[in-house]
Amino acid sequence: MPYWGWIAIGVAATVLVVVVVLGVRVGRSKRLRDAFGPEYDRTVDETGSRSEAEAELRDRRKRREELDLRPLSPEERNEYLEQWRSRQERFVDDPKAATMEADQLVLAVMRARGYPIEDFDRRAADISIDYPELVGNYRAAHEIAVRQSMGEATTEDLRRAMRHYRELFDELLETSAEERLVR
Repeated sequence: MPYWGWIAIGVAATVLVVVVVLGVRVGRSKRLRDAFGPEYDRTVDETGSRSEAEAELRDRRKRREELDLRPLSPEERNEYLEQWRSRQERFVDDPKAATMEADQLVLAVMRARGYPIEDFDRRAADISIDYPELVGNYRAAHEIAVRQSMGEATTEDLRRAMRHYRELFDELLETSAEERLVR
């Protein structure tokens, strides 16, 4: 075979390897984007690098797999639901206190389920695995709670935070659509 023939085979093999590697990388990126939704883009923006963001998201998955999460007992669910009703009713008279209590109630449910709760960023990262569509709202609710602690949140902000907390609360309690309509 002539020398140029070997070069053509080498170039073709290299191109084939590059296409396969890119296909694997694109597939992995697509799976992460599909799994994390808007959290994928937020993590890319935060890290400034797609490869760093994807490594972070893979690390989150690995950490999540190591957690020993458990469902709540029916008694626990009922107790937490009753506590939520109390916070929701209190909102009318004292929105600031009710919102802060809702934040604490979400933490209590997360703790009971087995999520580590020591650090907000870690909590948000951990729930992004199981609730990728809600983690952005959880972050927004937390930001409103922080602003409220500094006296900078409006009643409308607090109402929005309560709705966000409620969405995550319902998912953590694994409430059915019928239960959500009753409240």
